[in-house]
Amino acid sequence: MATENLSPALRTPASSPPYPKANRGYGKRSAPDQRPQRADDFLLLPERERYIAGYVDRLPDGAAMDIKSLAKSIPLYGQMAVGSALRALGVAGHLRHAQCRVEERGQVRWVTRTFWSRTARDNEWWGTFLDAENNRATQEAAATTAPQPPPWVPVQAPVPRAGAEPSTPAPVTPAEPAAQPAAPVPAPLVPQQRTPEPAPAHPSPAFLALAQLGRIEPRLALSAADCTALEPLATQWFTRGVDTDYLTHALTSGLPARVGSPIGFVRRRLTDKIPPHLPTAPTPATPGSPVRRLMVECTECGTPGPSEALPDGLCRPCRKPDPDPASEQAPEANAERDVHDLVAELRGILKGP
Repeated sequence: MATENLSPALRTPASSPPYPKANRGYGKRSAPDQRPQRADDFLLLPERERYIAGYVDRLPDGAAMDIKSLAKSIPLYGQMAVGSALRALGVAGHLRHAQCRVEERGQVRWVTRTFWSRTARDNEWWGTFLDAENNRATQEAAATTAPQPPPWVPVQAPVPRAGAEPSTPAPVTPAEPAAQPAAPVPAPLVPQQRTPEPAPAHPSPAFLALAQLGRIEPRLALSAADCTALEPLATQWFTRGVDTDYLTHALTSGLPARVGSPIGFVRRRLTDKIPPHLPTAPTPATPGSPVRRLMVECTECGTPGPSEALPDGLCRPCRKPDPDPASEQAPEANAERDVHDLVAELRGILKGP
């Protein structure tokens, strides 16, 4: 008699969850010239940083690299621990955040890209690499925006059908005598139309920067008259050594949810945030000069800037060490000891003869 096998079937192993993919243009980007993977790649890092670095190193290009996505995929550590680990990996030379200017369908936006290197790199290497990436992005943008010649389409002559007689030109008939001119018809009264103001032949860098605000940030769309009225204020920025990218970032960063009057908002920012005069001001940007399309971003607070201004991927405020509580309490403790010594000395004087 056959017996029924009541043993449960083996469970299929649960498939690992897929890596969260970032939006197009965002996410992880591997740096070139890396050594092959080894077991001791991150051996010198602390345990938490070593674990997170190993996980990030196995992520494919284009995977989400923000703190929330990493903390969700790594259950051992929360968002604060992941953020601290990313900062430490940036200081160690494995990671850099950068903002890249992307133009698609006539719109300009800034995307955050994370460059990862399994091999630890110094600040000079990262600066050279990011400058090369900026030049490459500039060349790609120039190639996509360059006007393309219209395609040449050959025009074929009509082929006569078989058996068809060749067409002969129609005979020219003598012209008939000209008719008498008709009585003039009075023209209808049409109100005079207002002609638009002609655009300046050679717009200044300040005018171009103001005119492009609406494409970069729709809440700051300015008309031609608005740009002409604000051009003197923006020109003062260029005379103080800033470029178009600096002015655009200063006007579009930290916007409120709704801007009621774009011209009033831009005028206020042009007046309040004007930079100081510098002793050695660089040459103002010209209309044809390329715009920097890649800026390093601080790993801690996200402040953008050139690579030489953010060594180890950190801005100056984030590089300052936190004040030592013991050093702050030391003067108070010393003052308290001095008071006790003074009181004891006074008591000894009073006890004397």
